[in-house]
Amino acid sequence: MCKHNRFRSKVAEAFFNKLNKNKNYKAYSAGLLPGRYPLDAMQVKIAKEFGINLKGKPKPVSMDLLIKINTMVIVADNVPIDVFGNKKYGREEYIWNIPDSVNNDADETREIISKIEKRVIEFVGRLKSKKYDYFLDDRQTRRFDRHE
Repeated sequence: MCKHNRFRSKVAEAFFNKLNKNKNYKAYSAGLLPGRYPLDAMQVKIAKEFGINLKGKPKPVSMDLLIKINTMVIVADNVPIDVFGNKKYGREEYIWNIPDSVNNDADETREIISKIEKRVIEFVGRLKSKKYDYFLDDRQTRRFDRHE
């Protein structure tokens, strides 16, 4: 999840689906306020340097998606997390607080992609060992019990 689903959440989705070998888990990305513009060509090109493809139109978060998922990662630092704090859906929520590209600079874009890649690698490793507590240091996590 990110604000516009034009960059950060698409990067996280692409890395997760590339690195994760457990077919019981699949990443979907969406934006709180999906961008109306196409993906940025420079960001798409730099993502390819990292071995991932960013594609597709920005997607909005939907109620169907929120009900379907059991874990949500809010990649962005500019999404109000309280919007998603609904215990009814019984999911774990992780907040990574990755800032967006401000200057649309190639080096800045590489740095953001590297940060997201590192977080996804850690996340996939934790899924394998079922250890999620590493998110509790300088980040936030919320765990909710599913209510039927």
